[in-house]
Amino acid sequence: MASMRDFKLLRGLDEQSIGLEARAASDDHSAVKLWLRLLACSTQIEQEIRSRLRQRFATTLPRFDYLAQLERHAEGLRMNALSRYLMVTGGNVTGLTDQLVAEGLVERLSDPEDRRSLIVRLTAAGRARFLEMAAEHEAWLVELFDGFDRDVKASLYAALGQLRLHLAGKQAEVQETQVLPKRRAAARPLGAKDR
Repeated sequence: MASMRDFKLLRGLDEQSIGLEARAASDDHSAVKLWLRLLACSTQIEQEIRSRLRQRFATTLPRFDYLAQLERHAEGLRMNALSRYLMVTGGNVTGLTDQLVAEGLVERLSDPEDRRSLIVRLTAAGRARFLEMAAEHEAWLVELFDGFDRDVKASLYAALGQLRLHLAGKQAEVQETQVLPKRRAAARPLGAKDR
């Protein structure tokens, strides 16, 4: 049951301010509405975090994510591994690395296993700066979800976990249907024709 506070908040949300979710009509398929709601919530939280990082630390979310990956890997990461973790191109990682090295937050080291590769890792100053940002980042998320019922949060977390498993299963099915025809074609003797 919605509270009076909820109704007051909703009155201030018109189609312009609510964004993508406002595009869903009542007769749209429930999957479309669910996807739009997930996207709208994720986008709204991300925009708030981006804004706070910019205002409080004069930094960006990609820089924060970069530092977070290096904090998780204290020994450092090869540039190509960092690129994969961040799901961005090597050029993007190189540009960020150049900036962060110049600021003294990250250092480049020769890879002892491959002289052609470089490892990047946080400096002591980079670690201290990241930990300061991470503490506030977590506090912001706690604040954004504050007042949202604990049981509802737990249920939503569990449901989203189930959704991730479901989507991973669907992805595996799609990959399997793409691999089987290739395997069959590869197994077919030369000169064999489709019947």
